[in-house]
Amino acid sequence: MTAFLIIILSILILLAYIFDITSDKTKIPSVILLLLSGWLIRQGIEASKLNIPDLNPVLPVIGTIGLILIVLEGSLELEFSKNKIKIIKSSFLTAFIPMIVLGIVLTMLFLSKGEKLQPSIANVIPLCVISSAVAISTARHLSSYINEFIVYESSFSDILGIILFNLFVLSGGLSVTVAMIFFLQLLAIAAISFVTTGLLSLLLSKVKHKVKYVPIIFILILIYEISKIYNLPALIFIMVFGLFLGNLDEFTKFKIIKSLKPENLDMEVHKFKEMVIEATFVAKVLFFVLFGFLMKTSDIINLESLLLSLIIVLLIYTVRYIYLKISKTAIFPYFFIAPRGLITILLFISIPSSLSIPMVNNAIIIKIIVITSLIMMLGTMFGEKNENDVNLPGCK
Repeated sequence: MTAFLIIILSILILLAYIFDITSDKTKIPSVILLLLSGWLIRQGIEASKLNIPDLNPVLPVIGTIGLILIVLEGSLELEFSKNKIKIIKSSFLTAFIPMIVLGIVLTMLFLSKGEKLQPSIANVIPLCVISSAVAISTARHLSSYINEFIVYESSFSDILGIILFNLFVLSGGLSVTVAMIFFLQLLAIAAISFVTTGLLSLLLSKVKHKVKYVPIIFILILIYEISKIYNLPALIFIMVFGLFLGNLDEFTKFKIIKSLKPENLDMEVHKFKEMVIEATFVAKVLFFVLFGFLMKTSDIINLESLLLSLIIVLLIYTVRYIYLKISKTAIFPYFFIAPRGLITILLFISIPSSLSIPMVNNAIIIKIIVITSLIMMLGTMFGEKNENDVNLPGCK
């Protein structure tokens, strides 16, 4: 049995690699192929009448690690300078404003169906978040101009989604006290980000042991999880760390940065980035294959959930289209790149049982992920333009 599992895992990783290197030609999002692979494996195991262990507890573990690595990889790739302020501002607004508007619209939809306010908000937030796990891997094949914006937007969307989820769901609802606590949490994570980023950078530059990248990654994971215990927006820390390492040249005017010998640290950062890319690939493969494995056929073919899924998807893209038009930007390809994925699943399975509602279930989540990924596929196949012809949202 052990040998069989190792063979299956090896084949899956190799297949995922083939999916990834051919996706710029086929334009098929690897998430769809990975979900399908996981589902097919389950059918094969069930047909063989083998015992299937309960793998549900494993999913959030792999998902959390994958989320950390995805945001870290994306932030390491970004250039941060004064001439990037405009793109950072516009990507933040494009992530934030449609999220809030969509959240209000979907909450009203659920309330009209007889649901209560707090459970409605809890179930709406995961549906409003653009998945950086899916969007970043797709944007990688587009022009550098578009890719940079999508990385910022989807990373901000993940961070904002988790912040809002903590604020409205895990903290028990919005109030003056909760808002004050939230402000203090932002200050705390800012302080943690500043101190820890400096210490980890020092570790990266000074440690001569041949094993040093893996400990840094697990220190990041450790800090992230400890921060989550106290409901801190820990993804901000991950993004700050990645942006700092990826933009050392912008900070050389500070004496403390010069002490890190940035010219030597650049080489270490390059090696660290390569390892993060490799680890992110494996984490994404395992997560989406496992989620596909855990999907029930009854959820996939459930026609009752199809109508609501289509309505939610229609609202997602209607709100996005209206915002892009108001911001006077080109529609292509930004309109199409709004997939749901890893973060949607993670937030959905984190909803307390007391706030879950029958209307939003696995069948709905699966269909929304697949439909938004297919829309993204069609958009990137037919909508890409030369980067000089595309206006950034909110920047015109």
